[in-house]
Amino acid sequence: MTFFSKAKGLCYGTILLLFSACNSPQTNHNGDWQIDFFDDFSVFNNDNWQDQRLWVNDEKQCYVPNGKYGTREVSNGTLKLKVIQLDQAIDCDNLDKFGVVHPKTEYVAGRIASKNKKEFIKGKWSARLKLSSNGQPSMFPAWWILGAQNNEPPVQEQDEYVCWPMTGSGEIDIFEHHGDHQKNHFTTGAIKNLRSCDKGDWWSLRKGFDATLDEFHVYSVEWEGSDLVYRLDETEIYRNIGLGDNYPEPMFAILNYAKITDNPMQGEWVMEVDWVKHESRINRVPN
Repeated sequence: MTFFSKAKGLCYGTILLLFSACNSPQTNHNGDWQIDFFDDFSVFNNDNWQDQRLWVNDEKQCYVPNGKYGTREVSNGTLKLKVIQLDQAIDCDNLDKFGVVHPKTEYVAGRIASKNKKEFIKGKWSARLKLSSNGQPSMFPAWWILGAQNNEPPVQEQDEYVCWPMTGSGEIDIFEHHGDHQKNHFTTGAIKNLRSCDKGDWWSLRKGFDATLDEFHVYSVEWEGSDLVYRLDETEIYRNIGLGDNYPEPMFAILNYAKITDNPMQGEWVMEVDWVKHESRINRVPN
């Protein structure tokens, strides 16, 4: 697969031996891969990620920068993104795509994106992560990728003018947990582009699966020919047949934890991420 990056990755490789050098587990299915990007969260690397602050999906929390209120923490070799309930509602400067300001809220959370840092065409995105708890109504943690021309904040380059989910701003959800629906259950799959700004079909190309969400698992999506292949711990669980070519654009990664409804919150919600990586297939020249 070809790939594109606006900034060089933390660890590059040319053969599979570099998986060890990057402290990454080996890929053990068909084909040879090279690592374009790998982050094991020994620190929060600003060359790889930036805070993303916006208001979408009528979410109830405010995304805050720089780990304010403890919403983003790197410790003991993992990233923790949290939803935290404050003692009182605060002003929130997050804007929706129409410029409307988020109302005051007592909930704050972390959201990071590799936008304008690490962006790649096709290949394979993987993350090893777990939740501290799951199954509570309103929980909405996610690991996903989005087209790099997306016109939502932060808008930093001239080509970032494409509305979701049009080509250039397409969305693929690798892991989403809707706590309102079921404990130890997540959904994965693409968002169907209905060929109009802000018109996407969230469900017809997705499927739900059971997993022990409070234990570490590797969640990934891979372009295999024209298919999108979704894997749990390297085992294929779902496939969008023939849809990979609908996403020809460079894509960036997003990790976030949102609160999606008005249901009361119990405790501190945490998504813990061990590592994130992107790989590309090695194009071999026939002998």
